Amino acid sequence: MKTPQRALVVAALLAWTLGPLLWQLYTSLRDPSALVGQAAADLASGWTLSNYSQVLSGQPPFWRYLLNSTVVAFSATLLTLVLALPCAYAMNRCRRLLRAGIRLTVLAAAVFPYVLLFLALLELARTFSLANHLLALTLPYAGLSLPLAVLLLQSAFADLPPELEEAARLEGMGLWSRLRWVLIPLIAPASASTAILVFLFCWNEYPIALTWISRAELLTLPPAMARIAGSSVFTVPYGAFAAATVLGSLPLLLMVLLFQRQIVSGLTQGAIKG
Repeated sequence: MKTPQRALVVAALLAWTLGPLLWQLYTSLRDPSALVGQAAADLASGWTLSNYSQVLSGQPPFWRYLLNSTVVAFSATLLTLVLALPCAYAMNRCRRLLRAGIRLTVLAAAVFPYVLLFLALLELARTFSLANHLLALTLPYAGLSLPLAVLLLQSAFADLPPELEEAARLEGMGLWSRLRWVLIPLIAPASASTAILVFLFCWNEYPIALTWISRAELLTLPPAMARIAGSSVFTVPYGAFAAATVLGSLPLLLMVLLFQRQIVSGLTQGAIKG
């Protein structure tokens, strides 16, 4: 492919991926009256920060939703990794035929649409009084994320040469010592990429958070979006919604920028080969 053609393809991909993000940012900085009609063509006026002030001055404050989402996503990600790492190791040490059967079962669980489990999850929430308990969301989130995490980490364990563990065994290290000091540090990039994927799922999950949490001060970000600007059937606050979207995306953007090297390394080394 020639250089001009390559540049055109790259430009098209950037427009495809960054276009919606830039449009949200643009909408968040425009007065609602400047988004429709002839005023939309006038780029010299109509710029405002009122959408952000409207979001940040709401009750409960916007930072509370961000904090709730951070607590839930972080705790669910941590629980998922704690369960997935030993499961992935054990799965990788099974016999070939048994490992193939377990892998197929876990893969089926990973691609199973979790909305079909919705009624069962609601019944569990009612039976065990999990409604309106913020940390209770970590249980279904970790359970739904566990199959994918096990698959990714099992592929990472499979990439490690068996001689490393054998040498650690000859040094007198037990199973948990080998996992803690030898194997898990070697798959840190794959663990980081898995943690990011789990965190993103937990951060953006909507149906369970909407039904398990009804108190406004305990809402996570996705179900709180509809309440931020006081939307109604008569008006749609596009500017406020866009401002809330931008603010809600900043923690994720910062996290991805900080750990982009680990994410790329984990996806290329542990999650593809296996």
